[in-house]
Amino acid sequence: MDWFPFRDDEVRIDLMCRPGPQGWEGQCVISVQADALRRLGLHPDQPTSRIVGSSPWWPR
Repeated sequence: MDWFPFRDDEVRIDLMCRPGPQGWEGQCVISVQADALRRLGLHPDQPTSRIVGSSPWWPR
């Protein structure tokens, strides 16, 4: 992806699936290497780089 600011080897995408009460449910986890974030002026120690609560738009 030319518009994506990371190389393929800097990003990891994991998909975890399991049977749930209403069928299969899944979770996608996207991880980016810290050095790739630093290149964009971000770093893991910034308070806003961590999830601090649940998303208001994600279905529960």
